[in-house]
Amino acid sequence: MTAADAHRTILAVWRIEQPRLITSLARMLRDVPLAEDLTQEALLAALERWPETGVPERPGAWLMATAKRRALDQLRRRQMLERKHNMIARDMDEEQQAMPDLDAALDDDIGDELLRLVFTACHPLLSREARVALALRMICGLTTEEIARAFLLPEATIAQRIVRAKRTLSQSGLAYETPCGEEIAQRLASVLEVVYLIFNEGYTAAHGQDWLRPQLCNEALRMGRVLTSIAPNEPEAHALLALMELNASRTAARTDAAGEPILLLEQNRALWDQLQIRRGLRALARARDLGGAGGAYALQAAIVACHAEARTADATDWSRIAGLYGELAAIVPSPIIELNRAVAVGMAEGPEAGLAIVDRLADEPALRGYHLLPSVRGDLLQKLARYGEARAAFEAAVALAGNQRERDLLMRRAAEAAALSS
Repeated sequence: MTAADAHRTILAVWRIEQPRLITSLARMLRDVPLAEDLTQEALLAALERWPETGVPERPGAWLMATAKRRALDQLRRRQMLERKHNMIARDMDEEQQAMPDLDAALDDDIGDELLRLVFTACHPLLSREARVALALRMICGLTTEEIARAFLLPEATIAQRIVRAKRTLSQSGLAYETPCGEEIAQRLASVLEVVYLIFNEGYTAAHGQDWLRPQLCNEALRMGRVLTSIAPNEPEAHALLALMELNASRTAARTDAAGEPILLLEQNRALWDQLQIRRGLRALARARDLGGAGGAYALQAAIVACHAEARTADATDWSRIAGLYGELAAIVPSPIIELNRAVAVGMAEGPEAGLAIVDRLADEPALRGYHLLPSVRGDLLQKLARYGEARAAFEAAVALAGNQRERDLLMRRAAEAAALSS
């Protein structure tokens, strides 16, 4: 195995194992930021050792063993209260003796453990923005760049939020716990937002060679299902689960055999997962029964349900979708929602109506580096037979897109517009 192959393997293993490592160490150390630091040290050790020695047969167990050793060393070095030091070291020694098979520890169900960490990061002591950014970066493994893309903010802003949140979390000595009763309600909105953004990154990856990251989607769905059991009477928990189930039902139809993206209107709807659609519709019905029909996640789920219930692309009720986006924009003002509404209006009333909305968004600061703004504009211009302008818009979108699959799709669309204009 070459050094480059080893490096790629390490990063692939890291994406899978990082949340498990942090959850296990945080439970032992009662210190989430320290757990992240030690997990990063284990990664650095792998980057140094594996290219020379080869990838271990059980890479996750190797990373866990390395992180635990460094945790013990760290505890011995730090000037901690003697009582806490002895308690943590004793717990770790006892756990090591009771569970010598590290693979068995890694195979434990980490569902509740990971969710506990998300709840910890979403403590009311932190601002909403800091809670979400911290959980996404430290616990869920998203990069600062991916989080910045989700918030449409500069990377430096997100990095500062994360640093400040980690400092506050560390200095406050917040308990590693799942809140109960009223505490759940205090943190639930932020936790739901974390899960939502994890799913979105998995559904359309911001960067890399693959358009989808199924592991993130599946993890978000799993947490969403757990949340509906923790908070069974919270309509937005059911609505978010509905939104994710309905979107995930299209997974098999969203890429071709080579992994290239297939746009919604061109997808083979026979490949949509009908069982998952039914689960999503049931969750949406539950959210509505609980009085949450007008919530942000419920409105988004209702939009996706319009697609799921249309037997063909032509049967899609675009007027209803445009109206739902209007309702959503009224409670969550956002230029992205308005851009999505432009697409629906373009389908319901014609491309000129959609283009008028898009052009009003041209000077929105939040969309300045957002590749979907010129992409949507290019699509509407092409439908209006303004092929030269469409080509320029698609090329502008290519320059802004971070995902290689998406860039390839946009380049193909630019080439199509160029061919039509000649």
